[in-house]
Amino acid sequence: MRIDILLRVYKRKSIRVLPLILSLILVLFVSSQTIAVPTKSTEILWDTFGVPHIYGKDNQSAFYAFGWSQMQSHGNLLLRLYGQARGRAAEYWGEKYAQSDQWVLTTGISERARTWYKAQNPTFRSYLNAFAAGINAYASQNPKLIDNEVKVVLPVKPEDVMAHLHRVLNFTFVANPEQILGLSKEKLQAGSNGWVIAPSHSTSGKAMLLANPHLPWSDLFLWYEAQITAPGIDAYGATLVGIPVLAIAFNNNLGWTHTVNTYDGWDVYELTLADKGYRFDNKVRNFDTKTLSLKIKQKDGSLQEQPLVVKTSVHGPVVTEKNGKALALRVAGLDRPGVLQQWWDMARSQNLKQFETALKRLQLSMFTVMYADREGHIMHLFNGQVPVRSQGDFAYWQGVIPGDTSKTLWTKIHPYQDLPRIVDPKSGWLQNTNDPPWTTTFPAAINPENYPPYMAPRYMDFRSQNSVKMLAEDKKISFDEMVAYKHSTRMELADRILDDLIPAARKYGNDLGQRAASVLEAWDRQANAESRGGVLFAFWVQQIDLDKTFSKPWSEKSPRTTPDGLANSQSAVATLQTVAAQLEKTYKTMDVAWGDVFRLRLGDIDLPSNGGDGNLGIFRTVDFAPSENGQFQAVAGDSYVAAIEFSNPVRAMVLTTYGNATQPGSRHSSDQLQMFANKKLRPVWRDRSDILAHLEERKVF
Repeated sequence: MRIDILLRVYKRKSIRVLPLILSLILVLFVSSQTIAVPTKSTEILWDTFGVPHIYGKDNQSAFYAFGWSQMQSHGNLLLRLYGQARGRAAEYWGEKYAQSDQWVLTTGISERARTWYKAQNPTFRSYLNAFAAGINAYASQNPKLIDNEVKVVLPVKPEDVMAHLHRVLNFTFVANPEQILGLSKEKLQAGSNGWVIAPSHSTSGKAMLLANPHLPWSDLFLWYEAQITAPGIDAYGATLVGIPVLAIAFNNNLGWTHTVNTYDGWDVYELTLADKGYRFDNKVRNFDTKTLSLKIKQKDGSLQEQPLVVKTSVHGPVVTEKNGKALALRVAGLDRPGVLQQWWDMARSQNLKQFETALKRLQLSMFTVMYADREGHIMHLFNGQVPVRSQGDFAYWQGVIPGDTSKTLWTKIHPYQDLPRIVDPKSGWLQNTNDPPWTTTFPAAINPENYPPYMAPRYMDFRSQNSVKMLAEDKKISFDEMVAYKHSTRMELADRILDDLIPAARKYGNDLGQRAASVLEAWDRQANAESRGGVLFAFWVQQIDLDKTFSKPWSEKSPRTTPDGLANSQSAVATLQTVAAQLEKTYKTMDVAWGDVFRLRLGDIDLPSNGGDGNLGIFRTVDFAPSENGQFQAVAGDSYVAAIEFSNPVRAMVLTTYGNATQPGSRHSSDQLQMFANKKLRPVWRDRSDILAHLEERKVF
């Protein structure tokens, strides 16, 4: 019923109907909004998958409850992560954390976090205070549920929250210590798939979003699923444990996901040492030097204190020094402390304009943004605090940079308008699977020639080609089809090369090679648990150099169909025969089922896996580590998954692969793994009535 009709009725009726009419108007108004109205109390409704649905009477109360809920689900892990972010983990827990502490202290994480905390506006600072207070309150009221070993971190301060955030974003994702100290820019074991589909490409005529990050299944990379409802916000999504706002989320009107993008926000500079300083622009400059204390807990409980001398050049802190050379680290965005408020405001946005207003602050250090909304808009943004560099292409900046001249020292960040971005492409779809932005859709919508050559590399890997194929070849995609595509284990690499490898094995192979060809010929080219032949192919790929295997290299002119062809058929067959012999020795057959070799293990659960290495062109990415008896155990990959259609009401399905808790004894530490093995998602419960119908626990504050 329209409000104007109700008002006309009021004019004709008695004053006694006014309360009823006003109540109806209020109901109509509230039902038309996505913004939650204040409640008298704050509560957490825990559903039967351990997801906290937080109803805050105000924003501070919602942050308090979110801190409480993270402790209930991940208390031991959260406190350990905060202890590491302080740079005191070795002091608390011993020698194995010494390198972590050295990294934190050298890069100034905890010190800078205090500055970042003070830089928040008073309102948002009060939210961080409330989050920390919720953590401490839970620990105080539930001491038996927290391991004694991690209680030394208590009480948590809001500066600890900022330090953890800083360590995760700037000094793990942007500049990973293993990469820096190993002087390699090999990618962190992290990735993602992200899709947005416009109404023109969906069967329902509604925009859709697929969020599918791939991260390690442990430590600071764990996702935490939640719903936060308070005045001005009603958002559902996930964040990394210890972070006080949702990082991937949707509301009634819009949603977004992130993928790890081909972003380079750090450089290592080689300094030439001279006279206790370093040469820079034909002069000798002194280091800024300070001596910190690195404390290490010994096995007998005593503390050993070591001095840690931190030298800083104009580039940044010195991370390695030897043979008359020093390497200094420079990381972008260390003066941009507003990412938490930016994420918070992204979740509060109701349309593309509001969402981009938050994005334009450029407080988020990196990550692609894939966006869709109820109005039908879709967007891909190559987000990041990209340094303005004076020279060179992307490859140049992957090496060690000369540090003796200001010509290589970047000091500015590209503004928002400089970043690769596309809204509402003609194709009706956008995708990113950690590929550069140039291949987000076809026909190509972002021209790399319009950007500095150092902005992003130029390539398209097999997972990206597989992603594009599924989107481009289906003219209208339904919600259920999108979910099915998300679970695809088809190997694009196999489709590309088996038409050459199998005939080569028939031509050049011995008896073992002939049988291997038959196994590959019968294989469904997927990595499903029951697939036979995939193990043979995957192990063969591990033994070859892909860059040298193809006769036709990848080409920008044919980005979706190259590379192709075998460069050396006889060598490829010889390797295939060697691998086939190894399989028969280890598994008694070369057509062993994928799920017999690749396993899903959490606690007492041991299941056959599906999915595999994204380098094989598998969209459903799972990374494995060697286990026992020739088996491999899943350790990373598909983690949080959300499929959303912006219909009315919003339709959404999710899964948090490893469960939504890590606390000892929690039934939610592995309760979703069977669904993962079965390629199933579960419905999102966002309405209060649905949550109450699946209620496990209620906590009222």
